[in-house]
Order: sequence, then structure tokens, then C-alpha cells
Amino acid sequence: MKKEKVYHIYAKEECIYNNLTETEFEKTWQSLKGMVGLMKTDYTEEDISYEVCEVNRISATDASH
Repeated sequence: MKKEKVYHIYAKEECIYNNLTETEFEKTWQSLKGMVGLMKTDYTEEDISYEVCEVNRISATDASH
């Protein structure tokens, strides 16, 4: 098994993106922060948060044993 980090992004306590890889998270997080700052929405930067979780991933070779 391999430990990996996954990211969940929240807007006002509601999960809007889940199980993102680090690369996906970085792109999405920057985009969201930019949109919230530029667009007139019900959200502010303070409404957006994220959580990092470590998960165990089973590879194909682990599953065959």
C-alpha cells in the first residue's frame, strides 16, 4: 500500500471538490481564489477552505498478493 495525500475543497462548509491529487488541488485552488476575488458572488476568500487527508492506495501489484 502507498500513502497519498488527497484534498477536499469547501465553500461555506459545503464540499465542492473532493479527492483531488496535489496537482489537481493546486490548479483548482488558484482558480477558485482568483474567481472569488474577481467576480461578484456570494462567496469571499474567507468562505473557501480545504482539508488534506492521507489515504492508503492499493496498487495492482498489492491487490494480486
